[in-house]
Formats: sequence, C-alpha cells, structure tokens
Amino acid sequence: MTSGLHDQFGRRIEYLRISVTDRCNFRCVYCMPLEGLPWLPKSDILSYEEITEVVRQLAPLGLRRLRITGGEPTIRPQLDRLVAQLRSVEAVEDIALSTNGVRLPELAGPLRAAGLDRVNMSADSLRPDRIAAIARRSTHLDPLVSATAAEEAGLEPVKINVVVVRGVNDDEVEDFARLTLVHPWHVRFIELMPVGELGASGMDRVVPGGEILRRIGTVGVLEPSTGPRLGNGPAVYHQFRGAVGTVGVITPMSHTYCADCNRVRLTADGRLRTCLFGDHEVDLRTPLRAGEQLAPFVHRALAEKPAAHELLQLRVGGLSALSQLGG
Repeated sequence: MTSGLHDQFGRRIEYLRISVTDRCNFRCVYCMPLEGLPWLPKSDILSYEEITEVVRQLAPLGLRRLRITGGEPTIRPQLDRLVAQLRSVEAVEDIALSTNGVRLPELAGPLRAAGLDRVNMSADSLRPDRIAAIARRSTHLDPLVSATAAEEAGLEPVKINVVVVRGVNDDEVEDFARLTLVHPWHVRFIELMPVGELGASGMDRVVPGGEILRRIGTVGVLEPSTGPRLGNGPAVYHQFRGAVGTVGVITPMSHTYCADCNRVRLTADGRLRTCLFGDHEVDLRTPLRAGEQLAPFVHRALAEKPAAHELLQLRVGGLSALSQLGG
C-alpha cells in the first residue's frame, strides 16, 4: 500500500467534510423535517480546538482539502475562529464552506480574512416567495446579493448549488443558467436525493441531469467545460459560448460517482462517516478526548469504506435528514 490515506479499494482520501453543527435556520423540504430534529447535546459537539486537532493529526497522512458544513455552519458563533485555526495547519491546501448564504453579506469578509478560500451557496429559487416556501422560513435571502458578497470578498470560485425538484423549482433552471452569462459563478444543478420525509415518494420529484441539460440548452449553445479551477468534485460542467461562468450537473441518482470518491465526513459529534448514505461510522471523539492518536481509528474506518452508496435502493444509512451531515 502506498503512503497516505487510502481505502480498501485503493481510492486516495484527501478531502474531509466537517460538520460543525446539526442545526439549521432553514427547514428545506428535501433536507430537514419542519419540526426539526432531536438536537445533539452541546457537550457532544466537538469544539473548534478538537476539530483542528483531528485535522492536525490527519494532515500528515495525506489530508489536503477541507469543507465546513452543517446543518448551517454560519449559525455557529465565531466561525472565522475555526477557519483561522484550520488555516494554521500547514499541509491543508484548501478550505471551503457550504452555506445557505443568508449570512454571507456580513460574514464573507471576516471569513476570507481568516483564511477561507471559497464558498458553495445553496439557492433553490430566485423568487423571494418561493425561497421562503422551500425553506419553510422567512429567510430574507437574496441569492444574488449573497453570491456577490462572496465574490467581492474574494471567496472564489463562487458555486451556487440548486437542488432541482420537479413541480417545485424546475421551472427556474433556465433563469439560474442565465446567471452564468454575466457573472463568473458556477451554477450546479443537483438531482434530488429522496431522504427523510420525502422517502420513496420523492422519486417522482427527481429531474434527471440529462433533462436539466436539455432544458438549459434552450438558453444558448452549451460546450463542455473543465469548470472552476478548484473543487470540481462530482460535477460535470458546461459553458455557454461567451459566458463568464459555467453550469454543472451533479447526478447522484442517474449516474453515481462513487468510483472516484475521495472524501469522508466528520460529524458534529465526532464520528468519522465513510459514506454519506452508508451506515459505517467510527467514533473519533472518544479517543480524541482520551488523548489517543487517531490514525489507527481512521485507517480502520477507511478499510471498511464501501465501494458505493445504495441511495438508488433508498438505503440512506440511517439519515433522517441530509442536514445531519451537510450533504
């Protein structure tokens, strides 16, 4: 076995998604129940210092890329302090944030100053009334204002993630695609993943990536693109002729990308989850708080990482909501 972090199938693991909270200020229909979830006790949630120590121990093994997620990570106080601590880990090359964007106008600058590199923002509509209906909250979110704040702060590339739900927001895919004609943003359309209260009934709401591409093809001539310089992940990108941004599709339902999976997830309460929709986890919080080295636990987890998720069989590894792991 070569050096570094590899799973049992030889996939190199260099990307850690870090959930800093299980809570969210939205209740998006595809992500979290309206009534919320049983929240984790505060004592179970890793401190910023504990999160940084996990990264500090994994970096020499080959960890290079981090993404801060939730729930909604920006509702945790002083998130810029965590970013600064993670930035101090020498081997870390890239720190990204996934957010619903509500607090970006006020936080983009401080987060960039602390060392954040880039941002992914969820935006499932451009219409204020529909945003509120999907989030089931009065959000006061203007996706264009939030994305512009991120761009002006230097959090680039700016990616806008749109979960496409048939009969809910699929009539806006062309509007989102047109944003890339005039903004240097990367709009990614994501197939709905039927989890939680949607369950099997959600399959009727899935809009396949191929259909999305055909519909946005009415906006202009699409050509293949390499996409943004950093963090392409599972998206397949295209670009309109003359556009300054790109459009992408992420297809967990119609075309899985498990063969190239390079990531694992750290839950807010310190469990290492090796597949978003798997049920395999290894407790890191207990050995961490006991002062033990984490490498043996991490290597054990990777030795059991599954080859692929079973989402198409509607097996979701015990997730009652995507918000529990930040996607």
